[in-house]
Amino acid sequence: MADAEQGNQTSLTEFILLGFGSVPELQILLFLLFLVIYIVTMARNILIVVLVMTDQHLHTPVYFFLGNLSSLEICYTSTILPRMLASFLTEDKTISVGGCITQGYFFGFFAAIECYLLAAMSYDWYLVICKPLHYATLMNGSFCLQLATGSWISELLASSVVTGMMLQLTFCSSNEIDHFFCEFTQIINLCHNIYQVELLISILSSLFTLPPFALTGTSYLCIISTILRIPSTTRRQKAFSTSSSHLIMVKIFYETLIIVYLLPKTNTLRDLSKVFSVFYTIMTPFANPFIYSLRNKEMKEALRKKNASKCVY
Repeated sequence: MADAEQGNQTSLTEFILLGFGSVPELQILLFLLFLVIYIVTMARNILIVVLVMTDQHLHTPVYFFLGNLSSLEICYTSTILPRMLASFLTEDKTISVGGCITQGYFFGFFAAIECYLLAAMSYDWYLVICKPLHYATLMNGSFCLQLATGSWISELLASSVVTGMMLQLTFCSSNEIDHFFCEFTQIINLCHNIYQVELLISILSSLFTLPPFALTGTSYLCIISTILRIPSTTRRQKAFSTSSSHLIMVKIFYETLIIVYLLPKTNTLRDLSKVFSVFYTIMTPFANPFIYSLRNKEMKEALRKKNASKCVY
């Protein structure tokens, strides 16, 4: 019996991503919906990256971070959606163990970087609203580059450590993952002796998500407090309009992460986990370009000049 069990543990070569297979009648509709979301997400974010790189007027700290965020969203979305779209078309829900762990690695990597970039952007906005006279000194090009580089490198190391631990796991006979992508907490549920890995993931998740969450929350509290003290009603409404849209996106991103990863796994939450995951993996990258960039006056002007130059040629 032990030999048979060992054989099942070592012969596992692929996983089955169940995805949204519980609603087979909606597969085509879901394919079309997510295909449109993917195309629009890619087009919007690529446009922002191109504009930030080519327009000298956008070479400022705020657009530096927005360009980084859009680059991240391109990678983040492409880690999950192409594989999911292919499974809708081919009905092939299998993925190799190596491919699954690789997808989980890049998902965790990009999701953690997004936490830090959102924190950096909230701090930038805090300086604009609360410390305008010191903004140029505090948020200079060198500091922006250090923040962005530090985010990417630290999360690269953290994700590499977790992935290294995942590669040492022994999988049991079940290979079904009840999700639409390979998420590490789902993978380790198929393993034996997972205490050390769970502990490591919990520690790293706390270290690399709670500080940026605290910085983001503190920054927005200070921003709201400052805005409430603005005497001009028009200026106060304008500042609230911009800040509230930013805050809504941050709130959705973190709330869905908390619901999926931190709240007790009741039957109801377990059933809704995939729905909540859609918000922070797919809908946030879809909405962020419009919320953070494409409504801005400077971005609209850069886009207008880009279209005008095309017309000349």
